[in-house]
Amino acid sequence: MSSNTAMSTDPAPLLACTVARDVQKFDLLIEDMETELGEAWGDLSFHDARVFFSQPEAKFLEFVAIAIDEEDETNLAQIADLIDTANTHGLSVILIAEEVSPIALHQLLKLGAREFAPYPLPEGALHDAIERLRVPEPANSLSAPLHDGMPKVVGGDRDGVIVSVHGLAGGVGATTLAVNIAWELANVDAEKPPKVGLLDLDLQFGSVATFLDLPRREAVCELLSNTESMDNEAYLQALGSYKDKLSVLTAPTDILPLDLVSPEDIERILQYSTANFDYVVVDMPTTIVQWTETVLSASHVYLSPLELDMRSAQNTLRMVRALKSEDLPYEKLRFVLNRAPKFTDLSGKSRVKRMAESLDIDIEILMPDGGKPVVQSCDHGVPLLDTAAKNPLRKEIQKLAESIHKHNVEAVEAAG
Repeated sequence: MSSNTAMSTDPAPLLACTVARDVQKFDLLIEDMETELGEAWGDLSFHDARVFFSQPEAKFLEFVAIAIDEEDETNLAQIADLIDTANTHGLSVILIAEEVSPIALHQLLKLGAREFAPYPLPEGALHDAIERLRVPEPANSLSAPLHDGMPKVVGGDRDGVIVSVHGLAGGVGATTLAVNIAWELANVDAEKPPKVGLLDLDLQFGSVATFLDLPRREAVCELLSNTESMDNEAYLQALGSYKDKLSVLTAPTDILPLDLVSPEDIERILQYSTANFDYVVVDMPTTIVQWTETVLSASHVYLSPLELDMRSAQNTLRMVRALKSEDLPYEKLRFVLNRAPKFTDLSGKSRVKRMAESLDIDIEILMPDGGKPVVQSCDHGVPLLDTAAKNPLRKEIQKLAESIHKHNVEAVEAAG
């Protein structure tokens, strides 16, 4: 539809408008706009839109659909200004993006675009976005707080336990532990199997998908880029499934900056996770980021794998100092020694004791070296329970999962 004709001769007010460098490149958007609004919409250039938003006629707009592609990334400042202008005048923005980098998309969404849809538009995507804009958020969408002040969300009926795994050095087996403890928890009770979710929050080099032979999903990046518009259905649709027993939020397909998500984004993801699962296992990046505190504070169990070497000792010391300096709950850390000395290795056991004393920590959990079967299990994308059930590492992880489950069941029963 021609914007000039619509805005000069049509007496009926416009209900929406598209804004694009060339709207004809977004033919599916044109079709969907006509389906949803008939003739009650117009299209504008970036320059004309900024002027129109300040006009009296703009107050009748239900929303503005800003469509961009990779060529527009060189002009992000103008588009950002346009979103800010729309927000200033109380206009809701739906961002339509084709082949735009996650970083650019994240920046624009953070500026206040209320909805996002990829282009080519999936069937019903624009309709659903418009409906969400038209329905105000229920006043009771947040109810009584959960643990650590986290509120419940609409759509979930659980109050999950968060078990986080944060390796204190590369290669200490953090992801192996996270994947296998999640699978053990999913199988801990044959009669009443818990619902378990596994979140890979290592946005750059997360390998949970590899260890479970799952595809990385584009929906993950879309979810992380706009958690503000996330609802329970959108959250669940972004998850993959392993053998219909374990739900998995994989790392994104592309390497993304760790600050792509904010503490608020992570808090929302944890809210939906705990509302849908009995146990939520989080595989954390080794790097400390802004939202590390968010996960640490929300976690019921925060496992910190390390090894019996100098780099692990130094990193552990740095980690504890950092948490203490920021007055964060460092006492939540439960140190897990991977590739621990065997029972008969008295010299090795003495080294473990000296390491704990020198760092002033308690190494509560000792995980034996599982050997080649562990590497093979990871490469084949199958947990140890299914490939090497008698492996000593698997047995210790099973004990840990059973201990967590038993403690949780007892706590629930004690609470009534």
